[in-house]
Amino acid sequence: MDLEPIRKQIDHIDRQLVEMINQRLALAAEIGKVKRSAGGQIYVAEREDAVIRKVTGQNGGPIKHEALRAIYREIMSAAIALEKPLVIAYLGPEASNTHAAAMKKFGASVDYHPMATVSDIFTAVEKNETDYAVIPIENSTEGSVREALDSFVESDLKIVAQIYLEINHALISNSRLEEIERVYSKDQALAQCRHWLQRHLPHAQLVDAPSTSRAVQIAKAEPGTAAVASELAAEFHGVPVVERNIQDKADNTTRFFVIGKRASGAVGGGKDLTSLLVSLGDEAASHSGALLKMLMPLAERGINLSKIESRPSKKRPWDYYFFLDVTGHYEDPAMKEALAQLKKFCPLVKWLGSYPAVS
Repeated sequence: MDLEPIRKQIDHIDRQLVEMINQRLALAAEIGKVKRSAGGQIYVAEREDAVIRKVTGQNGGPIKHEALRAIYREIMSAAIALEKPLVIAYLGPEASNTHAAAMKKFGASVDYHPMATVSDIFTAVEKNETDYAVIPIENSTEGSVREALDSFVESDLKIVAQIYLEINHALISNSRLEEIERVYSKDQALAQCRHWLQRHLPHAQLVDAPSTSRAVQIAKAEPGTAAVASELAAEFHGVPVVERNIQDKADNTTRFFVIGKRASGAVGGGKDLTSLLVSLGDEAASHSGALLKMLMPLAERGINLSKIESRPSKKRPWDYYFFLDVTGHYEDPAMKEALAQLKKFCPLVKWLGSYPAVS
């Protein structure tokens, strides 16, 4: 079979694709000028979500939705860079899982700044040192990141988007499996691979490291040492992968938040989520049904609760904050009514942000 005619058709389509992508980016640059003159946001989470939903809805294959999303993510990343160079903070160092999540959301055309702590991240965005930031919020195996939740109590930053990233851990080392005496990683990563490590390295010492990426740096320098981290970290630091997919659960997923100074608009159609911080104060101590009373204004208006978690307020004994994720947008009339009702008996009802649900 002569492949040349088919290749010529592909070359012709490639030329058309490049021309059309550049036409799209030129239009995005014009939009950027209008946004800057009006003081508008460059990154608009609800618009990004609408575009992704539209193109995947038009997809007739054979390309998979996830591949199409990845292509459009990079197109939109390039468009954002033309509108205004964005700086994104993330929990570092480079090649961490949070770095991977940030790149999944914002693509390769923005600037990324690693930060040592979640507190540093909040400060960087609050002081306009970065435009947005990506923080881990919870893992399907190990639960919530407490520092991230607690940071919302005192901050006025808003959640503008969320990211889900499947976490696949690898054993990374310059040594062979039978030579490994110590394994370094972040405490959560070690916990997510606990059973595998017990079976295959029962005598190895497990050592907590500041991050999975830092663990790879240690493993690179020390013989007989391994790290539990992502393959991205192994590639970034140039250390071989000894074993892949060593996490104990196949569906190990971490949820991340994108935080910024301005809230996202509504997607609509039941495709928004809202995060709230609520304190019951003295109501909790004096009334055994206080929690149910807190949830009733939401339930009565058809607002579904997708998550609830309590954290000690640290202000006085037995005083707790409740973090809620509920369906709908802050600007929805039903949401406004429910929050107004909550404020009648809750000393604190704080809106943390509304953002598109994951498609």
